[in-house]
Amino acid sequence: MTQHIYPDEQAHATGHFAFPVVNRDTPASTLIQAAEQLTPALAAEASLRDRQRLLPHDALEWVRKAGITAARVPREWDGPELGYQELAHIMIALAKGDPNVAQVLIPHFTSVERLRLNGHSAQHTRYFAGLRHGDVISGATGERGGKFVTDMTTQLVSTSDGLRLRGKKFYSTGGLMADLLRVTAKNDRGETVSALIPRDREGVVQHDDWDGMGQRLTASGSTDFNNVQVLPGEVMFYSSAENKRRNYQPAATQMLHSTIEVGIAFAVLDEAVEWAHRGARPRPESGVERSVDDWYVQHIIGNIAAHAHAAQATLLRAAALVDEAVSGWYGDLDEKTRENRLIAASIATAEAKIICNGAALRAAERIYDVGGSSATLKANNFDRHWRNARTHTTHDPIHHRYRVVGRYYLDQTPPPITMYD
Repeated sequence: MTQHIYPDEQAHATGHFAFPVVNRDTPASTLIQAAEQLTPALAAEASLRDRQRLLPHDALEWVRKAGITAARVPREWDGPELGYQELAHIMIALAKGDPNVAQVLIPHFTSVERLRLNGHSAQHTRYFAGLRHGDVISGATGERGGKFVTDMTTQLVSTSDGLRLRGKKFYSTGGLMADLLRVTAKNDRGETVSALIPRDREGVVQHDDWDGMGQRLTASGSTDFNNVQVLPGEVMFYSSAENKRRNYQPAATQMLHSTIEVGIAFAVLDEAVEWAHRGARPRPESGVERSVDDWYVQHIIGNIAAHAHAAQATLLRAAALVDEAVSGWYGDLDEKTRENRLIAASIATAEAKIICNGAALRAAERIYDVGGSSATLKANNFDRHWRNARTHTTHDPIHHRYRVVGRYYLDQTPPPITMYD
C-alpha cells in the first residue's frame, strides 16, 4: 500500500505506482483492447472468488496497470480523457469478466468527475497526478438511518486542531482496495462537502462487513471516521447554486452502472452456450441427440443473446448522448442548448437502465432453462449471475426511471436534478 503524506495543501499525490500508467497520447483503442484481454482472466476466477469471498485485489491491480483507472483524466493534466462511449465499452468488458471489479470502478470514475467539476486547480494538479500513477478512489457516501437514503450525519467540523471528520458510512464500495476515499459530509454551516483523503490515515477504520447476497466482492463495507484529520486542500465544496444547476455527472454515473448489467448478460450468454455443449442433455421427446440441436434450447440462447445485444445498443446510445452533454458543458453553447443536451442524456440513460436491468435479470433466470436440474449444482455457481444482477439493480430503483421517462414523453417534464449519484 502506497503511503500518502501531504505536509501542506500544495503537496502532490505520490501515486500507487512510481510510473505513469497513461499519458495524453494513450489511444482509446489501447485501453479498450486491454479491457477485452482482461475479460477471460477476470472470468476464470470470478466464480471461485464469489464462493470463497475473496476480494479481487490482484484483478484490480491488473486494471490499474493497464491504465484503465486513469481513462478519464483530462488531457490538460496529461491524461487520455476517453469519452463515455469508449469507457462504456471498457466497463462492459470488465463486467463480463467480473461485475464486482467493474463496480469498484464506478465510485472511482464518479470521483474523478466530481474532482473535475468541483475541484480547484491545486486539487487537479495533486489528484490527477496520482490518478495517472494508478490511484483508485473509493466513494464513502451512503449511510443507514435517516428518513431518506440521502440523509447524512457524517460531519466535517472545525476544531482548534483543524478540520476533523467524524461519522460512519455504511457503503464504501471499493474502499478496502482503494488508495483514496472520497467522503461526503456536512460542514459546520450545513453545506455538503467531500473530503478526499488517503484511506490509511489515522482514525480511518474500515470493515469488511458487506454481506449482500450478490456483488459480494465489491469491498462495500462500512467505514468509521474517528476524528480524522482533513487538510483544507482536501475539501471539495458544492455551492447551493451548483446544487440547483443540472450537470452531466449523474447521467454519466448511472450510465456506467448499467454497464454492469450488460456485462452480466453477456457473461450469462457465454455460460449458457458452454453449458448447452457440456452439461445439458436433451429429452427423449425432443427428437435430437444433442441439446444444441434442441429447438427449445436454441430459442433460449437466442432470447438471451437478443436482449443482451439490445441492452448494449441502448446503453451505447445513452453513452453517446452523455458525451454530447459533456461536450456541451465544456463547449461554447447557449444555456438552452446545453440544458437540452443534459436532459437528453438523462432520459436516454434512464431508458437504458430499464432495458439493461431487464436483460441481465432475464438472462440470469433463463440459463436454467438450457439444461435442467444439474444446472443448479453449486459447482456451477450459475446463481451468482442472478444474485449479482438483483443486488446491483437495487442501487437505483427502476420504477422511478419508468416514471421519469414517462413524464418526459407525456408533458416534457425534465428529470429531477440530482448531484450525488
